[in-house]
Amino acid sequence: MRYPASHLKPLLIVNPASANGATGRNLDSIARHVRAALGDFETLLTRAVGDGTALGRQAVDAGRRLVVAVGGDGTASEVVDGLLSGGYLGEFGFIPRGTGGDFRRGLGIPADVPGAARQLMAPERRQVDLGRIEFTGFDGRPSVRHFCNVASCGISAIVARNVNEGSKLLGGRIAFKLASARALVGWNDRAIRWRVDGGPWAEDSVTALSVCNARFFGGGIMVAPRADPEDGLLDITIWKGFSLIDFVLQQPKLYDGRHVQLAKTRVLRGRDIELEPVGSEPVLLEVDGEQPGMLPARFTVLPRALTLRAA
Repeated sequence: MRYPASHLKPLLIVNPASANGATGRNLDSIARHVRAALGDFETLLTRAVGDGTALGRQAVDAGRRLVVAVGGDGTASEVVDGLLSGGYLGEFGFIPRGTGGDFRRGLGIPADVPGAARQLMAPERRQVDLGRIEFTGFDGRPSVRHFCNVASCGISAIVARNVNEGSKLLGGRIAFKLASARALVGWNDRAIRWRVDGGPWAEDSVTALSVCNARFFGGGIMVAPRADPEDGLLDITIWKGFSLIDFVLQQPKLYDGRHVQLAKTRVLRGRDIELEPVGSEPVLLEVDGEQPGMLPARFTVLPRALTLRAA
């Protein structure tokens, strides 16, 4: 297939609303740093949820060789989902401009724009794993999407909703702490059944069950200390019986990973994880900070699925 010459230029897919709109207001400055690293490029802007996925698919159809997402974890996840859905064989870069910053933490991407831009010109390439989730959309229909970082069910989905609906002016960590405290008021664990790699089914009431390609979620919580996005495995963290008091008292352990030593935490690893609700109460999903649907769901790892420009 012959593509227009423009497909040789890097493509930036930018969420101007990220960082409370600061990305849009500072787009000229961001562009200068990226141009210094990559030379000339083209830009497309997202305007609504789902645009990143659609623009990622368009990039594949146009034969792009390097696509860079500029925004938060949700933007990166949408763009990667669009690329993978289209069978992308090129390279991916990320300029983090979001609230949580968990994807860039897990991959060691600098938080500042100049540093992240400089990584785009590094000679190193990393072949990183991705997750694929088959789940139930809010319309009741089967849906599929890819995730870069962490997908989970339970209270984490309520936290994601609270964060996305609330103010982020105080920064990512405070936004997630306030959203978590709000979600835990009156919370009751959700009954689910689950199994790993086709093994026996287990039934539990869980605060959250997280399927992790990388280590962090929730604005810096080290949910899976051993997770490695280059090992071909997904790490599973199950929290049971966590209350608001636990969240307050155990915060240091949540952020440095020592929560895995608590009796209320269980950790496993696998390549294929199936989750189903028990009873009629919906169990909501969170995928890279967004809330796309609910259980039942199946998570599978896609080893070395994405070529990342990051040292």
